[in-house]
Amino acid sequence: MTKQEFFDLLNITGHENEHLEFKEAKASYSTLGDINKRNCIYAYCVALGNELGGKLILGMDNNKEIVGTNACENLEIVKKSIYEKLGIRIEIDVFNVDDKRVLVIKIPSRPVGGLLRFYGIPLMRIGEDLRDMDEQTQRNILNEVKEDWSAKIVQNATLDDISDEAVLVAKENFSIKNGRIPKREIDEWDKFTFLKNAKLLKNGKITNTAIILLGKPESRDLLSPYVAQITWMLLDSKGDTVDYQHFYPPFILSVSGVYSKIRNLKYRYIKNDLFPEEIDKYDPYLIREALNNCIAHQDYEKCSRINVIEKEDRLIFENAGSFIPGTVENVIEKGYHSIVYRNKFLAEAMLGLNMIDTVGRGIRKMFMLQKERLFPLPDYDLDNERVKLEIIGSVIDKNYAQLLLNNRDISLRHIMYLDKLQKGKNISKQEADELRRLQYIEGRYPNIYISASIAETTNEKSEYLKHSIFGNRYCEDIIIKTLKEVSFVDRRTINDLLLNNLPKSLTREQKNKKISNILHRMHERGIISNIGTRQTPKWVLVRNK
Repeated sequence: MTKQEFFDLLNITGHENEHLEFKEAKASYSTLGDINKRNCIYAYCVALGNELGGKLILGMDNNKEIVGTNACENLEIVKKSIYEKLGIRIEIDVFNVDDKRVLVIKIPSRPVGGLLRFYGIPLMRIGEDLRDMDEQTQRNILNEVKEDWSAKIVQNATLDDISDEAVLVAKENFSIKNGRIPKREIDEWDKFTFLKNAKLLKNGKITNTAIILLGKPESRDLLSPYVAQITWMLLDSKGDTVDYQHFYPPFILSVSGVYSKIRNLKYRYIKNDLFPEEIDKYDPYLIREALNNCIAHQDYEKCSRINVIEKEDRLIFENAGSFIPGTVENVIEKGYHSIVYRNKFLAEAMLGLNMIDTVGRGIRKMFMLQKERLFPLPDYDLDNERVKLEIIGSVIDKNYAQLLLNNRDISLRHIMYLDKLQKGKNISKQEADELRRLQYIEGRYPNIYISASIAETTNEKSEYLKHSIFGNRYCEDIIIKTLKEVSFVDRRTINDLLLNNLPKSLTREQKNKKISNILHRMHERGIISNIGTRQTPKWVLVRNK
């Protein structure tokens, strides 16, 4: 864009609209913000991109007066950050108008039938506000006509490109899913008849779906430049790769191959006071469902592989493409049932071959399996046009596990909130208020902690005591014991003694304030006295409490 084109744009539009946004941003302007901060470039790229593209102008107020901006000093970092989040390339033009710097960020349209998401949430413009996109608008976009890649015919492919071994396994699965058809009849079908009845052919010809699920390993070359590959990697505690293996079509067999590589060791823990319990680290259904979901919902047009990463205590599944339901909460809480699939032809074939459950049911079942095991819930990362699922195969917080064991009536929604807390993640004020009403938490938001009643249930008394009057007495005892051994202590020494004994949920500032309050109360009660100055106090012991 030239400077003249910039001025022409202002003269033509005259005001903000769904495709144009002005921001003063005199000193700075956030590139990525966070889930609760939408006033950033990332959020406007999502909203304007969902409106089929637009421009974000920094250094101009709503009256079209140029005020200048110092934001985004490194434009390449901004472009890179947005590309990594959304998979789109923005352009940024810089103009100097009357010695005032102006940035024009040109945002491309979302893809046909696709949504852009801000930390998993599709946004749209309503006046000057950025709002969550309503479900009907999402449905309309996802229903836009877009050719289903998985249903495309593979040129030059023949029945010889289909694996006989894969067909035998597929027939077994098909028979389980379609019990009304006698198994003997299915076994007698020739390869063509089976592929046709299993809906793997289109107009009697081999499809991308047929190659992905049942094709011979060498048949993957027929899909080029698109990629049909699953890579399993084993990482050590330092994150270094110690082993790996690539898997190719037929994916109906590769799923078992990947499963066999995963070290599904026994995990032993005490589930009650009497009997220890020994179980597999990962439920077999959970592994297969997660991997098959990657296959079904992979965006193959991005020419990317599916990754299965095995660490010491967790599995990570990654596939390219956005998460169609938008958020995991839509699936778990709202009973999401999609009428739109990225690979509709592939998904329907996998359903017929008993490889996946319907969207929503399988994910919810994975959550319930982890809940019953007292393990952390599956964790989804939906940024960067990529779905990343992390499954932990152990207890990471014994108190959380004991809470689930002793309180079987806790709703899955509230378990999801508590699961975030045990993983050190923030929950919203509204979510915290719900937990507080149920007396699950105490403390001032966002520094919340398990309440006394839950502490009794989970044996999590130590953390609660750190917040209570007994925690204050514990700190006083440390100070008194120290003063019995030395003539005086300064504030720095007291901080060294107490900071690590205060709750992790408190900020550094809150911890310092708490220590000040403890010292003040001890001084008021005549236990200690300051022989130094107000700025550099030296505390001495006057009497034991």
